[in-house]
Amino acid sequence: SPSSGINAEYGKDEVTGGATQNTLRVAQWYIGTPDSTVIVGCVGGDGVGDVLVEAMRKEGVKTEYLVDRTAKTGLCAVLITEGAHRSMVTRLEAANLYTYDHLVSRKVWEHVEKAECFYVAGFMLNYSFDCMIKLGTHAAEENKCFVMNLGAPYLSSLFKDKMEKVLPYCDIIVGNSDEVLELGRNFGFPSSDLYDTIRTLAETNKINEKRKRMVMITRDENPVILYKDGAFKEFPVIPISVSEIVDTNGAGDAFVGGFLAHYTLGLDIDECINKGIEAAHMIIKVCGITLPSKS
Repeated sequence: SPSSGINAEYGKDEVTGGATQNTLRVAQWYIGTPDSTVIVGCVGGDGVGDVLVEAMRKEGVKTEYLVDRTAKTGLCAVLITEGAHRSMVTRLEAANLYTYDHLVSRKVWEHVEKAECFYVAGFMLNYSFDCMIKLGTHAAEENKCFVMNLGAPYLSSLFKDKMEKVLPYCDIIVGNSDEVLELGRNFGFPSSDLYDTIRTLAETNKINEKRKRMVMITRDENPVILYKDGAFKEFPVIPISVSEIVDTNGAGDAFVGGFLAHYTLGLDIDECINKGIEAAHMIIKVCGITLPSKS
C-alpha cells in the first residue's frame, strides 16, 4: 500500500506488465493499426483486470481475458538499485489459472483462426501446456508461425518433458544466452559451447517442415546471435551508458515485440532484428514498458 515504509522510503511506480503482454504492447505500438494484436490470459476479479483492459484498449491491443473471480490478478514487484540492477518477486495468482476451455471457446478461437503468428512464453509450460500444444498444432497444420520465448533458465529443467513436446512446433525460438545454455545442459546436448548449443536447438526435430527454424539469442550488451538456414549472423546492439539505463526489466520482451511487429509485416529478417534492438534500447531508458506517444 502507498503508506507502507518501503514505498514511503523508496517510492513506487505502477506500470502495466506481464512478459507476453509487454511484447504484444511493443509490437502493437510499432504496427499502429488497432487490434492487430490479441492478448489471451487470465486475470482476477479484483478490478485490476479492468485496469488492464482499459490500458490495452488505449494502446490498441485487443484483450480476451478469462476472469477468475476467486483469484487476484498477477503482480510482479521489481526492486531497482544503483547501476540498474534488479530483483524480482512474482505473485502469479490468476496468471496460473488460464484454461484450455477458454482458448477453444468460439470467441477466442475465432481470433486463433484469423491470426498469422502465435507468440508464447515458456512460463506457460507451468499452467497451460495443453494450450501450447493446441496452438502449435494449429500453426503447423495451417503453416502459420509459432514463436516461443524460453522465458527463464529454470523452465527447461523444471518442465523438461513438456518443453521437449512443445519445441517441435517452434518456428522461431527466442531467449538469452543463460536460458539456451541451461536448456542445452538439461537436454544433454553434445557441446556446452554457446554456438554449438544454438545450432543443435535449431536443428532438433520439427513438425512443420515448410518453415525452417530460426533461433535468436540476446546477450545484454553483446551482439544478438541469429541462426538461420544453417548459418550464424550477429547484430551489434546500440551502445548506451550506465547513466542512461533506468530499468532493464522488459528489455528482452521489447526486443521480441519490435522483431515480431516487423516480421509479421514482411520485412527482411535483418531489419526485423535491428528493430528489436531499437525497441530494447528505447525501453531500458524508461520504467517498465512505458511507450512514448506517437503524436
